[in-house]
Amino acid sequence: MPPHQRAVGQPGFCNRAHRFLFLLKTQWHIFAAGNLNASFQNAHYKPFGMKKNLLSKSLMYFFFLIELPAMLAASSGFGSYPVYHGMDLGLTYSSNRSVFKVFAPDARGMRVLLYHAGRGGEAFSIRDMEKTPAGVWQVAVEGDLLGSFYAFQALYATGWSKEVADPYVRAVGVNGQRGAVISLEDTNPEGWAADKRPELSGFGDIILYETQIRDMTGDISAGNYYPGQYKGMVQANTLSPDARHTGLDHLRQLGVTHVHLMPAFDFKSIDESLPRNQRPYNWGYDPQHYNVPEGSFSSDPFTPATRIKEFKEMVLGMHRAGLRVVMDVVYNHTGDTENSLFNQLAPGYYYRQTESGGFSNASACGNEIASERPMVRKFIVESVVYWATEYHVDGFRFDLMGIHDLETMRQIRQALDQVDPTIFIYGEGWTAGSSPLPDSLRALKQNTWKMDRIAAFSDEFRDGMRGHVFTPTDTGFISGKPGLRESIKFGIVGAVYHPQINYDAVNYAHDPWATHPTQAINYVSCHDNHTLWDRLALSAGKYPANLRMRMQRLALAMVLTSQGVPFLHAGSDFLRTKQGVENSFESPDSINLIDWSLKEKNYEIFEYVQALIRLRKAHPAFRMGKASLVQNNIGFLDHPNENVVVYAMMNHPNGDSWKHIMVIFNGSPVAQGVAVPPINWTIAVNVDTAHPEGLGSFKAYNLLVPAFSAVVMFSQDELPAGN
Repeated sequence: MPPHQRAVGQPGFCNRAHRFLFLLKTQWHIFAAGNLNASFQNAHYKPFGMKKNLLSKSLMYFFFLIELPAMLAASSGFGSYPVYHGMDLGLTYSSNRSVFKVFAPDARGMRVLLYHAGRGGEAFSIRDMEKTPAGVWQVAVEGDLLGSFYAFQALYATGWSKEVADPYVRAVGVNGQRGAVISLEDTNPEGWAADKRPELSGFGDIILYETQIRDMTGDISAGNYYPGQYKGMVQANTLSPDARHTGLDHLRQLGVTHVHLMPAFDFKSIDESLPRNQRPYNWGYDPQHYNVPEGSFSSDPFTPATRIKEFKEMVLGMHRAGLRVVMDVVYNHTGDTENSLFNQLAPGYYYRQTESGGFSNASACGNEIASERPMVRKFIVESVVYWATEYHVDGFRFDLMGIHDLETMRQIRQALDQVDPTIFIYGEGWTAGSSPLPDSLRALKQNTWKMDRIAAFSDEFRDGMRGHVFTPTDTGFISGKPGLRESIKFGIVGAVYHPQINYDAVNYAHDPWATHPTQAINYVSCHDNHTLWDRLALSAGKYPANLRMRMQRLALAMVLTSQGVPFLHAGSDFLRTKQGVENSFESPDSINLIDWSLKEKNYEIFEYVQALIRLRKAHPAFRMGKASLVQNNIGFLDHPNENVVVYAMMNHPNGDSWKHIMVIFNGSPVAQGVAVPPINWTIAVNVDTAHPEGLGSFKAYNLLVPAFSAVVMFSQDELPAGN
C-alpha cells in the first residue's frame, strides 16, 4: 500500500493543491483531445513543456490568474461535492418531452447535442443546460425525440470537452458514440412480462459455468445459425459435426444451473461497424457504457433497440431452459481514463488518485473507480439493480471486487434483496495493484466475512489443486506435488473454520475467510490463464495423456464434491485447449472459440462431469449451507501419504439419503491403500466414471485407490463398534 492511506469519508485528495494539480492535468488533456490537432495531443501531462507555443502560455496564464483562484475558492476536494438523491439521472423519455440530467458539479456549462444518426452528421439542435444546487445539469426538450441520438459536452476553463454520452445512458448508436432515444418498453420480447427466474432453493444449489458468447457459439463446429450473437446463445437443437449437443443444449445436458457470461455490457475494444468476420476478438474487460448491452453480439449494432431486445431474448430463452444468467461486471475501472465519459463530464471524481494527484491503478488498466464516493456508489448500485430489473439478470460476478469498498458491496446486496434475494453475487477478492483505499475498507477476500451473502473465488483451492497460477510449470496436488494437503482441506470445507485444518500450512490464507461455505467459489480454471488441459500439458507433460486425463477428472471431482459453490470453465468438461496460450484476451478466434469436436473425442470426460453434477444435485451432503453443518459433519481421516486426502460424512449428513459417505482424493502418482470400516460400501465415483446410484459394491478393511483419482462411496450399514 502507498504510505498515504486516507480514512473513509475524507476528501479524495490530501490537499487543495493536489486536487488542483489533478484537475489542471485532466482539463489540459480534455482541451487537447477535443480542440487541438494531433501534434498537440501527445503533450498529455506536459502542459508546461511546450514553451515556444503561444497558446500553451496563454492557457497557463489563464489557469493561474483565473481558474486557480476559482478552484481553490470553490472546493476543498471531492468530499465537498454535493450528492443528488434523485433516480432520474440520464435521459427520461416520453412522447411529449425528454429530460436530460447530468452530474457535473465543477463544470462551468453543459449542453446536449441532438442528432439524427448514431454517428456522423451535424447536430440538428444544441440545448444549453441549467445547473441545480445538487451539481446536476438539466434541460427538458419538448416534443417526441424517439429515434434521435444525443451527446453531452461539459465546459471547463480549457473549453468544451469531447462529446460523450452520460454514465446512465441505456441505449447507444454503433460503437457507443452517442446515446439513443428509445422506448425501453418496445424492446420487451413476447412473453417478457411473464418471465420467471428458475427456482433456486439456496446458493448451495448453484453450479456455475463460465463462457463467452463468441466462444460458445462462434466456431463452425457449434452448428449455430447465429455465431457470436445473443441469439446464438439460445438457439436450440445445435449439433457438432459428430452429432453431439452444443451451445444451449449442451448446458442443459450437462446440468449446470447458472451461465456466467463474460462481459456483455458495451465495451470499447471491438469496432461494431466492421463486418462480423472482420471484427477483432476481445474478452471485453474494457467498459465503455455500463448500462448498455455490447453491440458486437447483436445482429444489428446500428439500431439501438436491437441489442437490447436480443439480450432480453437471450435471458428469456435461458430461463425457459431452466438456466439462470450471471453477468460479469467490471465496475472497478473504465476502458478509457482521461477520455472516458466519466472524466469528460466530472474530471477526476469517478476515479481514485495517488497522493501526487495522478490516477491510482489497482486494476493495472490505467485507473480504478472510486466506489466509496457517494455519487459513484449510487451509480454502481443503481446500475446493478437496473440489469436485475430491466434485463432480469440473476447474478453478478464482480471483476477485481477487491478494488471496491465494502460498503458499496453491502449496499448492492441490500438493493438486490429488494428485487430478489436469490440473486447471487460473487467476485475476485483481490486487485491487480496497490490502491490508496486501505485494505480494511475494501472487498478483499480476507474481508468476505464482513459481507452478507457475497462470495469470493478461492485461489487457495485453485492453486492447491493445479499449482501456482503464475508459474505454468508448477504442479499441484492433482499432479503429484506434496505439501498442499491443508490447502485442499481448506477448499473442501468451503473456506470456513474447521478444527482439523492447520491454517498455518494453507498456501495463502492463514485464517478462514468465509462465514458460510456458500461464500467460497471453488474452481480449478477460468478464462484467465491456461485452460486446465493446457496447464497440465505444461506442468505434468512427463506423464502420458491418459494420466493427465485422470488429473483433469480428479480436479473436477474435487470441485464438484466440495462444499461451497462449484465453478466450471466452459469446455473443461471435454478438455478444451487454447493451444497453450495463457492470456487469450485478444487472441484470434482460432485460439478462443470452443472446438466442439473435442466433445466427441473426450466424451467420457463429459459424461464423468455430467454424472458428478447429478450426484451433487441428488445429495445435500455435498452442498451444506452453514459452517456449523460442515464442522459437525465432515471428519478428515489420517493417511501417511500427504498427497492423499480422506474424509467421511456420517449419519445422513445434512439429511442425505446416504447414511455414511467417504471421499478419497489420491493426488499421488501411485495407487494408495486407504483403510475403511468393514461394512458394505457402494462406489459412486471411481477413477474412470461416476454414477449417483452406484457402480458396484465391496466389503473390506482396505481400498486400493488408483493414482491421480477420486473415489466417492456410500453405505447404508451401521458402523461396527469402535469405528
